[in-house]
Amino acid sequence: MIQMPEVPNSSSRKPASRGVVLLASGLAVGAALWFGSLHLLTRGDVRSTAIAQNVSLSARPAGTANFADIVDRVKPAVIGIRAEVEEERTGQLPPALSERFHQFEAPKADKSDGKPERRPRVAASLGSGFFISADGYAVTTNHLVERVKSIEVTTDDGASHPATLVGTDPKTDLALLKVEGVDKVPFVQLSNRVPRIGEWVLAVGNPFGLGGTVTAGIVSARARDIKLGTFNDFIQIDAPVNQGNSGGPTFDIDGNVIGVNSAIFSPTGSSVGIGFAIPSETVRAVVAQLKNGGTVVRGRVGVQVQTITSEIAEALGLDRPQGALVVEPEAGSPAAKAGIQSGDVITAINGAPAKTDHDLMRKIGDMTPGTTVTLTVRRKGEDQTFTVTLDELPSSDRKAASADADPKASNAPVDVGLTLAPAPAEAGQGVIVMEVDPDGTAADRLEIGDVIVDVSGQAVKTPVEVERLLNIAQKEGKRLAVIRVKTGTALRFITLPIS
Repeated sequence: MIQMPEVPNSSSRKPASRGVVLLASGLAVGAALWFGSLHLLTRGDVRSTAIAQNVSLSARPAGTANFADIVDRVKPAVIGIRAEVEEERTGQLPPALSERFHQFEAPKADKSDGKPERRPRVAASLGSGFFISADGYAVTTNHLVERVKSIEVTTDDGASHPATLVGTDPKTDLALLKVEGVDKVPFVQLSNRVPRIGEWVLAVGNPFGLGGTVTAGIVSARARDIKLGTFNDFIQIDAPVNQGNSGGPTFDIDGNVIGVNSAIFSPTGSSVGIGFAIPSETVRAVVAQLKNGGTVVRGRVGVQVQTITSEIAEALGLDRPQGALVVEPEAGSPAAKAGIQSGDVITAINGAPAKTDHDLMRKIGDMTPGTTVTLTVRRKGEDQTFTVTLDELPSSDRKAASADADPKASNAPVDVGLTLAPAPAEAGQGVIVMEVDPDGTAADRLEIGDVIVDVSGQAVKTPVEVERLLNIAQKEGKRLAVIRVKTGTALRFITLPIS
């Protein structure tokens, strides 16, 4: 089981408790706890994959409940996947279980340095996938086959075949396999249309190792951002999918694949009717690049952005909470070279609205490096346009270490409940939060160690400057002040109530 973390709300540090569960199924000995979260489709240590078939039906079912003709045609293209990976373990249980079961598996000390002994083990991941061509290319999810040692697939007729990993794209949770020893296999087509909310769908896969399982439901919603990758707008379905369905297809009633099952929202780890599939549009674009070069190349504008909440929109004087708020342009990036600044709101790309930060980054990522785009930006109440030439998005995120600080504190404004001090040099320019009054207005928005970089768009170096700018905003009749904050190495905007 892989549980994805919550993404903090931009105006609050205490989001509601929920998460994602990947749909993979585990065979290794272990224990799993489920805490009402969004899960990738995995079970235990095993991740899951399912394969779909490329079929176009000339006639639809006679009745809404009769899907037998579709199943007869698409089911032969769906495969079960078993992926073996070699992992290191220290003999320690997961944190959620360590306090309760530590007496059953205490870590063994290494004789040389006293650290827990690392013991390799082979874990199996069970999932689903589907053939997309007669020569044996198959689609599944990345989380099923990451760190793979060997892959074996089982076709609908019960035969087993080895498979090789052609390429993966962690940013969309997709992977492409080439199944060996097969010829002229049944395959399915990816849908070339956007499914309608309310239309019937069928999911086929390998839940809990029960290959060839078919379930039915409807499209519940589209364009869901469940914080499982910048470049996905998931399709939500209520067809039951469980651990082991990962990588399996969801079909429309014409027998075309509308999505690849990846995650579920569940308080138990099993289906409660809220599943998420990677849309066929994304699958088609990613698979084409993986087949050609084994990797996916995306455009990059080079800005850190966040969604605009209603409070931030009010504080910035926007008509509605729409667009992508620029937290920081990266040094030397295309955005920085074009003149994009912190505090800008990107509202459109090439004239098409950018409704959220996710929408903007997905559209940019769909473009190739070297593409020139026009960004519409709202700056200080006025619209401006900037021409930006995209460069290439790095394959992995860059990380930097955070620094500790122990400066002498001084008091910030009493009405927000913060004790502030000038940030030490290693933490960068700004004012560091030393104490937070649990009853103050900033209690659920800032934490000890956060660094306030600017207030109302003006850089701050001392607590006095923070107090002065908050007082100015209050005298101007504003209910909220916009503050840019650095937590570790990550920058974000928040709003702070000041009246």
